[in-house]
Amino acid sequence: MLTLLEASAGHHLLTPIWFILISVLWTGFFFLEGFDFGVAMLLPIMGRSDRRKRAMVNTIGPVWDGNEVWLLTAGGAMFAAFPGWYATLFSGLYLPLLLVLLGLIIRGVAFEYRSKHPDSSWRNTFDWMATIGSFLPSLVLGVGFANFVKGIPVGGNPPLVTASLWSLFSPFALLGGVLFVVLFCAHGAIFLALKTRGELHEDAKALGSKLALVAGALLLVFGIWMNIAYGKSNAMMHTLTWILMTLAGLSVLAAGYLVGKGKDSVAFLSTGVGIMAMIVSFFLTMYGNLGFISSGQPGLDMWSASSSPYTLKIMTVAAAIFVPVVLGYQIWTYWVFRRRISVDNMPDDMAAEPAAATA
Repeated sequence: MLTLLEASAGHHLLTPIWFILISVLWTGFFFLEGFDFGVAMLLPIMGRSDRRKRAMVNTIGPVWDGNEVWLLTAGGAMFAAFPGWYATLFSGLYLPLLLVLLGLIIRGVAFEYRSKHPDSSWRNTFDWMATIGSFLPSLVLGVGFANFVKGIPVGGNPPLVTASLWSLFSPFALLGGVLFVVLFCAHGAIFLALKTRGELHEDAKALGSKLALVAGALLLVFGIWMNIAYGKSNAMMHTLTWILMTLAGLSVLAAGYLVGKGKDSVAFLSTGVGIMAMIVSFFLTMYGNLGFISSGQPGLDMWSASSSPYTLKIMTVAAAIFVPVVLGYQIWTYWVFRRRISVDNMPDDMAAEPAAATA
């Protein structure tokens, strides 16, 4: 594997550094947003009453919008540091990216408006919006990253996506979509076990244990398929992806065992390690070609797609100043809202009636 100094020979050192930073942002996004995607997707399964649904939503209420900041930052960093990468993405993947955006919009609206009216049909509608709005991004991003691992064909100058929309739905890509959905549901269920007490806690433990075992098995299958069919030609990098995907699968399998034994915190960290190892392995396979392949020249690589050295220098200074501030604020938020929630803490439906309704 090329070291940063080797890679910078004839190129600017900040180019691979910013590729690494973007991979860190995406990894943080999936670690944090993964569990609140999962909680929202589990609303129809575990939310057997309005009070249970409210308890579930309240576990992610203080943090879900902060978690989405990681996606906005990752997208913004891609646009600024690698404008060629960003442009090529939108040249052929506009519809999938639009579906991700629509999902994020309707889930945000659902969380903000579900409590604005006491009627149960109103709340059920917005709960389904939250579920669908979490399912869509999970599925589409899973399919998308599987295609980046596989390599999306590009051609022309500037390079544009030449693959048809339907060609993106290969069996390998669909497995990636299913993997993301199941893995995030497992991550979300274990987060619920970590953040709740009583009956909801016990149900989350039982469901999280089962989902983690399924997700771990899917991860191992996906990792084997990925490394055999689409592994990097570089021997060291190929070895790393094997190690990371094996670690990811075993970590998630271990989480299923741990949450069943009541070790909620360790189980949650275990699914988090699995998600992070998986995403890092994806970006290792994307190093150099950014997830695109070309049978001829010109193609797309990280060097030709990156911004000027001066732009990258300015971005580096800004990131060094503001990223610690954002991290500090988010850590503080999780610390303030660290306590567990119980269904017993939720008010009765009648208590939610506005006082003005009797006027």
